[in-house]
Amino acid sequence: MKILVFGDIVGRIGREAVIATLPGLRIQTKPDLIIANCENLAGGRGVTERTLDQLIESGIDIFTSGNHLWDRDRIIEILSNERYTDRIVRPANYPSSTPGCGWILLTVGVEKVLVVNFLGRVFSETLTDNPFITLDKILAETAAERPNIVLVDFHGEATSEKIAFGWYADGRTSAVWGTHTHVPTRDERVLPGGTAYITDIGMSGFRDGVIGVECEPVLRNFIDQLPVRHNVPSSGEAIVNALLLTIEKQGRATAIEHLQKIITID
Repeated sequence: MKILVFGDIVGRIGREAVIATLPGLRIQTKPDLIIANCENLAGGRGVTERTLDQLIESGIDIFTSGNHLWDRDRIIEILSNERYTDRIVRPANYPSSTPGCGWILLTVGVEKVLVVNFLGRVFSETLTDNPFITLDKILAETAAERPNIVLVDFHGEATSEKIAFGWYADGRTSAVWGTHTHVPTRDERVLPGGTAYITDIGMSGFRDGVIGVECEPVLRNFIDQLPVRHNVPSSGEAIVNALLLTIEKQGRATAIEHLQKIITID
């Protein structure tokens, strides 16, 4: 099975860049499943029905997320809407009372695929539930369904936490990829137990800025240490970062390839 994964898609420029490059990537990679992180879709913070629909129509099947999922007022309605309930995964280590679901089990061809999302706890908001222990619980809970392929988006700040989680999941998941920091780490590899791993895929968004936003306000913030508004340009040069996973027998990864495209969005 071939799986195409996009990291954080940031704002209109990121959406348009992914939509523009996806047809060519589909021809190039022939994916059976396409996954993207959606937490920055709408203006760089949160999601809306319109931004989700754009990417669903472009061919993206499943959306993972992170801490910015909650930044828009209508997110509760979105997570309860039947159009999206089987498509959006929120971090599984939020409390059980949190709207949405932390994992999705779907069938792709003859394969059962489990998609899981976690939020890191180092340098981030502190969640009660430990992502390492929560993974154990989810794998036990879904064991009766016998998913052939287990895919994990670990949305976190600290490279150390992501790397540690990759080793913890090795041999029990098909792939673990990092999101959130927007910069591709290019340390992709297949771990000894058969888990494809990368610390961060990198974003799809405005290239000539600071992790997807305009430089000038960010520079003022670093110099003056005063609050600024982060602006996500809607046009300009965009970068698209993605991952191609090849999963074979017993859900073991045999290949992981980082893909990068540059495109100008008007």
